[in-house]
Amino acid sequence: MTDRKPRVDDEEALAFHRQAPAGKIALRATKPMATQRDLSLAYSPGVAAPVKAIHANPEAVYDYTSKGNFVAVISNGTAILGLGDLGPAASKPVMEGKAVLFKRFADIDAIDIEVEENDPEAFIECVRRFGNTFGGINLEDIRGPDCFIIEERLRELLDIPVFHDDQHGTAIISAAGIINACELSGRDIKDLKVVVNGAGAAGIAVLELIKSMGVAHDNAILCDTKGVIYKGRSNGMNQWKSAHAAETGKRTLEEALDGADCFIGLSVKGAVNKAMIKSMAADPIIFAMANPDPEITPEEVREARSDAIMATGRSDYPNQVNNVLGFPYIFRGALDVRARTINEEMKVAAARALAELAREDVPDEVAAAYHGSRPSFGKDYIIPAPFDPRLISHVPPYVAQAAMDSGVARRPIADMEAYKATLAQRLDPTAAILQALHEEVRAADRKTIVFAEGEEPTVIRAAHAFQTQGLGKAVLVGREETTKANMRLVGVPEDSIEILNARLSENNAVYADWLFARLQRRGYLKRDVQRMVNNDRNVFAACMVALGDAHGLVTGTTRNYAQALADVQMALDPKPGERVMGMSLVLSRGRTLFIADTNVTEFPSAQAMADMACEAAAAARRFGVEPRVALLSYSTFGNPAGERSEKIQEAVRLLDARSPDFEYEGEMNADVALDPDHTRLYPFSRLTGPANVLIMPAIHSASISTKLLRAAGGATVLGPMLVGLEKPVQIARLGAGVADILTLAALAAHDLSAERD
Repeated sequence: MTDRKPRVDDEEALAFHRQAPAGKIALRATKPMATQRDLSLAYSPGVAAPVKAIHANPEAVYDYTSKGNFVAVISNGTAILGLGDLGPAASKPVMEGKAVLFKRFADIDAIDIEVEENDPEAFIECVRRFGNTFGGINLEDIRGPDCFIIEERLRELLDIPVFHDDQHGTAIISAAGIINACELSGRDIKDLKVVVNGAGAAGIAVLELIKSMGVAHDNAILCDTKGVIYKGRSNGMNQWKSAHAAETGKRTLEEALDGADCFIGLSVKGAVNKAMIKSMAADPIIFAMANPDPEITPEEVREARSDAIMATGRSDYPNQVNNVLGFPYIFRGALDVRARTINEEMKVAAARALAELAREDVPDEVAAAYHGSRPSFGKDYIIPAPFDPRLISHVPPYVAQAAMDSGVARRPIADMEAYKATLAQRLDPTAAILQALHEEVRAADRKTIVFAEGEEPTVIRAAHAFQTQGLGKAVLVGREETTKANMRLVGVPEDSIEILNARLSENNAVYADWLFARLQRRGYLKRDVQRMVNNDRNVFAACMVALGDAHGLVTGTTRNYAQALADVQMALDPKPGERVMGMSLVLSRGRTLFIADTNVTEFPSAQAMADMACEAAAAARRFGVEPRVALLSYSTFGNPAGERSEKIQEAVRLLDARSPDFEYEGEMNADVALDPDHTRLYPFSRLTGPANVLIMPAIHSASISTKLLRAAGGATVLGPMLVGLEKPVQIARLGAGVADILTLAALAAHDLSAERD
């Protein structure tokens, strides 16, 4: 169980919401609004053309407006969280929060609408009149049974997805957990004996969904505050409860739980006691989801028995049933196929997708959410973590496919793999670049990459991912016993990756002799060299690469960059005519920039900067970008003049003498280099557009720039990537995670310094 987290303080929450600008959402223009022409296109007279097109073909509204990525979050405030009927105005912070989650997790634009109407029929009529403005409607915090009536009628009246998340979101996440709990306990869901306590919107939705997944009607008992809902009961009944009335002699929750396999609670704190838990079948599945306090706590369940699989609605216990795992991705899939509705098939597909994802090895982002401990599929991890970055590309394709298969999709997806790639790019600007990189590596000859710090658990997981994703062969350098122990620790099969012990390698003597011949006139004795080969895994790995026993290497997670580079250069030289340098790739606001040198040469000379410009341009082309190189300075074309700018001017003259096959210019300020209209002031500039490769005058300016862009500008930074060595080497930052190491291994296999046709 994870450490209990402190509750959010009320004053802190109020200050958070009050901070200017008040609230949590705002609108932004998606098209430029900088010139009179921009305004003419955005409004009059430019809007006339799409108006006519939509009038001629109403479906064109998806092509010319934001409808296809726009959801309304609607409430009347009659059931706000666990606080009850506090009115529409009081529900606004919750609805704004829901809109933020749509954007944060699925890149869906959403706006909240609070309706001052408690009568279901009047509410339905109100929403019907504006509903089709949006691509979908998320109903929220509406009391039962009104919510059933409202959702059902709006689904009939509107031609877009209508989804009451309080019902179906909880149902979908619960169903995902139950699928995996059945897997762990060896049960078939068709035989599962289930008791649901709480006959409100969420309880009935959960029961309906798991029945559609195979739970038999005769094996399911629904309870409310008056006890079991059985056939023939008359008090406190309605049509939704009656649909689930059981043929049973049991009348109380206590009686219903006797021998049951599964308890699903959506009721109140304390509804279940330890005696009831003891009466359940072996390996009971207990989902106590009352908020803010569950029907029974995990601590109480553990006191009653040790074989239970448990989930709650709280983030401070394992297996949180959190609706944010569902609604953003369900709407994402539904919107992307322009679904007319969200049907049962789509809900089941979402549940199965979530269950499947929980069984996979978790990424570093999930481990970070668990305070450094890495969860794995088991009793305490049957539901994915909300911050798993794979959710966006994993769940919507299931939903979209189910919509297509069930006939409610208006725009089927032809290439599902391409769709998955597009989804990943929505929240991660590096995804497109990395996907292209991986595809090129897979298409090339299989490379062998040596992971010098092979005993480290993160390195082992990255090496395993490198092989399983088809990027090449991995070799771990480390002591076999320690490496295998850590492989078992992280769940990697012991025999799946080759392990080399530097001291015991059959090539040890060969590497030592070769390295001594290389270093003997640099003051090294034979015993010095032998010690390095035996004990320094970076040196050993670099020898492997230098002598052709591996294509490239990755290191750096356990020692600083400069030391790791010095180790590698014991065995590897710069490529003839090139300079070793670090280059970072920066993605910000739709712009891709390559920045060099970010971590090798402190104060490059004019010659060094000219070399760096050529190498960075070649590396940019390796990423499919046509380079426009700017050599940056505090001055622009001699203004103001200074000693430091003269060095950059000299670098430009050196480039002139080389006549390179790319655009370049300097010296210039960064804002001038990135301004697409800078030729208005400097018509002699050789750049035909904004620069995309920036050569920095010193390492400190390069480092400051990339870190400032990431921290204050919200940019995504990939790298630094090492280029210029005779063989491909990539050095990770200290403590790098699995994803970073995997990316660097792919870059080593890709070889940024290699010559291409």
